[in-house]
Amino acid sequence: MPTSQRKTVVSKFPLRLMPSVRRVAEDFSLREGVSLNQFINLAVAEKVAHLQHEEWVARRAKPTEQAIAKALEILAQPTGHAPEEQDRVPAGYVRVRPGGAQGD
Repeated sequence: MPTSQRKTVVSKFPLRLMPSVRRVAEDFSLREGVSLNQFINLAVAEKVAHLQHEEWVARRAKPTEQAIAKALEILAQPTGHAPEEQDRVPAGYVRVRPGGAQGD
C-alpha cells in the first residue's frame, strides 16, 4: 500500500538586503556551515517565534498575589535532598534585592 507524502510548497521570495547586512549574514552562515538561504530562514523563524512569545505574554493572565504567595510557599518547602553541584550558590555570591539593596 503506497503511503501518501505531503509536499511542502516552498515559495520563492525575492529579498533585497543592504550589502553590509548581506556580507555579515554570509560570514555567519559560512561559520555555521549552512547556506545563506538556510541562515536567513532560521533568522526569520527565530524573530517570528520571539514576536509570538511577546504576544502570548501580553495576552496571558497576570499572576495574582495569591498565586504568587502559593508558588513561593511551595518553593520554600524543604525537599530533604541537598542541591546538586550545579545548583549550589557560588561562594562569594551577593544577593541584590530589587532597588539595588544588597542582602544575604
